Amino acid sequence: MLTPLPSIDRTQQVIEALSSFIESSKLQAGDRLPTERELMTALSVGRSTIREVITYFQALGVMESRKGSGTFLLKPVSKATIHMPLSLDPSHLRDALLQTLEVRRGIECEAGMVAARKRTDEDIVIIEQKLNEMERVHVANGTAGPEDLAFHLAVYDATHNPLFKQLLEQMRETFERFWSHPFARQDFARRSFPFHRTLFNAIVDQDPEAARAETLKILDVVEEDIKEMSK
Repeated sequence: MLTPLPSIDRTQQVIEALSSFIESSKLQAGDRLPTERELMTALSVGRSTIREVITYFQALGVMESRKGSGTFLLKPVSKATIHMPLSLDPSHLRDALLQTLEVRRGIECEAGMVAARKRTDEDIVIIEQKLNEMERVHVANGTAGPEDLAFHLAVYDATHNPLFKQLLEQMRETFERFWSHPFARQDFARRSFPFHRTLFNAIVDQDPEAARAETLKILDVVEEDIKEMSK
């Protein structure tokens, strides 16, 4: 039975509560989940929290929302089997960022190359929209954290491989530190700004090696700033 939750760590608690509910109710692939309103009422949380949790499960490939019909289970879920986020010790920001950067290099270089090979015309439109917004905010404010992240997510989507997004969901907490002004510096990784446009151009040109090279330029700047700003 679903019961109201205390007021801390709501998103993670909803993930665990919904996993437990699915397991105890013996829901199987194809079964319909409670509606957003039912979940909001049962768990005493807001709509945005419920939607964030559903998005999380969708990214893991275990749920699917069908317009006008509701949300359905694609695979059985339990607290023992559901993927939980990977994280690092937040007390050592420099080390955590450098370790996460090693993983970003592997994932994002490959994602850029795959996107360059598999992108559609529709993908290009979406990536360019995100890039234009990133550039607009960057020029206006000197920084563009959420918009920068949205650009990279659009590149992931252009791979048409759901595993890239699933990996990101697993490491979202650590990845998002790169876009939250680490070391309290608004200029963190600002020098990487021009390379986002050249990465986009490589994807447009369907040039995987160029996409990899431009991604490395972005991440090399990030590494340099981590080391310089953490001295």
